[in-house]
Amino acid sequence: MATPNYDHGILYSPSDEDRKPEFDLPRLRHQGCHYVRVQWLDFTNQLRLRVLPLGYFQSLLQTSRPGVTMVQVAFGMVVLSLAEGFSPIGEYLYIFDLESWRPCPYAPGHISVFGYFQYKYPIAGSISVPLCPRRILGRLVEEAKLADIQFLVGLETEFILLEEIEPVKPSGNHDWSSTRGLLPGNKNLLVLQEIADAIRDSHIRLEMYHPEAAPGQYEMVTGPLLPLQAADAQVHIREIVHNIARKHDLYATFAPRVFLSGPGSSSHAHISVHRISEDIKRESESLSSLEQQFLSGVLTHMRALPALTLPTPASYKRVLDGVWSGGTYINWGSENREAPVRLCHARSTSSRNFEGIVKELPLTIKDCSGDLTAVQMDEAGRKALGIENRLPLSWEEGRKAFVEDQVISGFFGEEFVKKYLAVNKLLGDILENSDDGDEAKKLTRLVRYY
Repeated sequence: MATPNYDHGILYSPSDEDRKPEFDLPRLRHQGCHYVRVQWLDFTNQLRLRVLPLGYFQSLLQTSRPGVTMVQVAFGMVVLSLAEGFSPIGEYLYIFDLESWRPCPYAPGHISVFGYFQYKYPIAGSISVPLCPRRILGRLVEEAKLADIQFLVGLETEFILLEEIEPVKPSGNHDWSSTRGLLPGNKNLLVLQEIADAIRDSHIRLEMYHPEAAPGQYEMVTGPLLPLQAADAQVHIREIVHNIARKHDLYATFAPRVFLSGPGSSSHAHISVHRISEDIKRESESLSSLEQQFLSGVLTHMRALPALTLPTPASYKRVLDGVWSGGTYINWGSENREAPVRLCHARSTSSRNFEGIVKELPLTIKDCSGDLTAVQMDEAGRKALGIENRLPLSWEEGRKAFVEDQVISGFFGEEFVKKYLAVNKLLGDILENSDDGDEAKKLTRLVRYY
């Protein structure tokens, strides 16, 4: 009698390529492309751009370093204010990354590309700009490859559709996963369908979408990509959502928690880690040594991460204990939505991944997958699982932890840490202190910005 196989889920491999066609200028022109959106994401998570006619873009491609000039203050602007440490003097060259191209279904005749910031001339023998986020992520990927490691990253993108932003008013109300969120005749149904079509037309693998639990809240789930491609796809998806919502006289917001009576919105990352030199097939239900080392590294440095992943004071209204947002105790758990790192498909060796190496750190925190979450346990219960630390509980604490973790801050580099935190400080002050304590106006400012 055959042994039952309870394995489930799709087996993805890092060799699975982004299904997007290669950049082909004549083909794009034949398909009706007239403009190229040269885009970059700044330290405040604002997508900025230059729109180039296709002919001019083609002329730039014939030059030795195809790109456009960009003021060095591009990373230091917050609304109309300038963060400490930035000056209006100086320019970068923003070099096109043609592999990043995607069509813009929300803007017929347009495609988008990202790039890399470079110095015009070498500084200390290098043209790489330490502040360039895509360069930093690319460096991480390359260093991982040297250690025989590759990652895949899948994304869940949550957002809320609003009818008005002053005051804030949701576009409808529904329960979690309820069909009431997609009723015929409801504008939201049309918007969601167009968003889904645009994601697929952008050559991004859409796996599902559904209504979420907050008023007007929805979620798009997309398939795994290599880290840089996944980051680019996340930005592109958000731009799709914003544009199509406005096309239908709605507003889309990715603000962390719009309605305190309901859950917040986030961008969950599903990460799987792979040895390049090994067959992807997993034979054991237990975590591999590589998975344990990766998980241990994440947990060891988790206090430093919220400076990047929870970048505003409002972010801390979302991450609380008991609201299915991961909680505040640093731990991991199989299928535990109250742990900052959730092991998904824990017993399915074909599709296991982490939501939420090199030194081979031992995994000392045990699987928190019992009947109690970390916050429900007493101190002795948490200690038995090795749960000893909490995430930063405030924006200020998160910023401090980022600086204090020498491994994390050392990887990003002194200049990045100093200037990112300067921009982040100005952003927090503007979002929190610009409306004389008026919470309604503060919320409007937040959803207008995000």
